[in-house]
Amino acid sequence: MTAWILRFDPPPSESVRVAVKDAIDLAGTVTTAGSPVVRDRAVPAPTDAACLAGIRAAGVPIVGKTTLTELCLSPIGINRALGTPVNPAAPDRIPGGSSSGSAVALASGEADIALGTDTGGSVRIPAACCGVVGLKTTWGRVPTAGVWPLAPTLDTVGPLGRDVTAVIDGMSLLAPGFQPSSPAAVVGRVRIDGVAPDLEAAVDAALAGLSVHPVRLPGWASTYDAFQTILLAEFWAAHHDLLDAPGNGHSVDRSLRAGAEIGPDAVAAALSVRRAWQDELASLFGHVDVLALPTLPAPPPRLDEARGYPATQLTSPFNLAGVPALSLPVPGPPLASLQLVGPTGGEELLCATGLLIESTQR
Repeated sequence: MTAWILRFDPPPSESVRVAVKDAIDLAGTVTTAGSPVVRDRAVPAPTDAACLAGIRAAGVPIVGKTTLTELCLSPIGINRALGTPVNPAAPDRIPGGSSSGSAVALASGEADIALGTDTGGSVRIPAACCGVVGLKTTWGRVPTAGVWPLAPTLDTVGPLGRDVTAVIDGMSLLAPGFQPSSPAAVVGRVRIDGVAPDLEAAVDAALAGLSVHPVRLPGWASTYDAFQTILLAEFWAAHHDLLDAPGNGHSVDRSLRAGAEIGPDAVAAALSVRRAWQDELASLFGHVDVLALPTLPAPPPRLDEARGYPATQLTSPFNLAGVPALSLPVPGPPLASLQLVGPTGGEELLCATGLLIESTQR
């Protein structure tokens, strides 16, 4: 299956080609959000999403809108209604989601920069699955006006590229004037129970030569329920009118019903956990510059074995905190990926550190 929902005529060969996830409004086109229900109810967007302003100002051609999972919900990348793009790095394995088409378009050489959205890992997970680089931005740094909302206090827009330089180029289109800073002097190494040992070893090898210190995250375990509570409550608040719409996948209705059951006390408790987690990370970033851990807890599964795969286990806690994170491939087992996490507004630091790590692998 194709990476594209909508494809435009190719630009001159010397042009940088930008692909845009079809959760981002592009003037004159329908935003499907990967859903036949949304597609059939929608009208063409009257204006671009705010995040495309830098691309338009630079005159960089957008070559199409890319496939995604239904309503941006699934991190696996499978879309039974509109099609699942084939992972060029491992055709029998998941492409990752929800920005599946953006990662596949890059990995197949059909785009140079791609935009995705990341609510629980949806830029980093497909980047890891397809062997490319993806940056989850700080919540609020890139405007989300005109972006299809999954959970507004978690949603972010970020760039993907085949290497860190391409991600920097993409970030400069989202935030004109963006430039990497100095790389991290001290890396905090995070280890989470249950992660595949060979992926942990690949991360350790990629960090060789840097000043690496083990760190503990006492609040980590509490983040999962808080993240899920906020996501489902906000999804229900934004899209309760889609419940039981003919054409919905089972996961959409299941998630909407779960969101409807979440009361204000549960949301307040989740927000309290989020504030404590943000404070914990802010304190930790007073001692280390970035955190490092794998992007995925295990290799991407085969398409027919994807049920139950915990794709967001190592990514969603950082969406809850709102901090930036960079995913990049590293040598080791196939599709090993390192995740670097920075403080709020630390994209320049992450990209500089990513460039340094990438340079040692050549």
